[in-house]
Amino acid sequence: MARMYAKRKGKSGSTKPHGQDLPEWSNTDKSAVEEIVLELHSAGHSTAMIGTILRDQHSVPDARRVLGQRIGQFIASSGKPGTYPEDMMNLMRKVVRLIEHLGVNHKDLHNNRALVLTEAKIRRLAKYYVCEGTIPAGWQYKRDQVRLMVE
Repeated sequence: MARMYAKRKGKSGSTKPHGQDLPEWSNTDKSAVEEIVLELHSAGHSTAMIGTILRDQHSVPDARRVLGQRIGQFIASSGKPGTYPEDMMNLMRKVVRLIEHLGVNHKDLHNNRALVLTEAKIRRLAKYYVCEGTIPAGWQYKRDQVRLMVE
C-alpha cells in the first residue's frame, strides 16, 4: 500500500515470466497440491509462506497455475478462511509490536507516527472489508483490543 502522507510511491513488485506451461520437472498433481496447501494452512502458515514452501520443498513453481486460483482464494473456497483477512492481520501484528516498543521507548516519535499511520491503514482496510462483507458490519478497530484479536 502506498503512503498517503508522503511524496514517495508504493513498493514495486516483481513480475512473473510470460511462459504459460509449467516445466516438466514440476509437480502438477492438483489433488496433491491441494492437500499440501490445506495441511500448511492448518499448521498456521500464511499464504505467502505456503507458496514459498510449495516452491522450495514440493517443486511447485507456480501454485496458481496448478490450482487454477490463488492460494488465498483456494483456502477461502475450501471453507477454512481465517477470522480476519491476512493483510489486515499483518497490520494488526505490526501495531502490537509498535505498542510493545513504545511501552519501553516513550520518546520514540518516529515509531509513534508509524503507529498512527498503521492504525489509519487498518481503519481504511476495515471500511473496505465491511463493504465487501468479509468482516461484520459493526466491527471497529480499538487499540486496547488489538492484542486479543492477534492472539
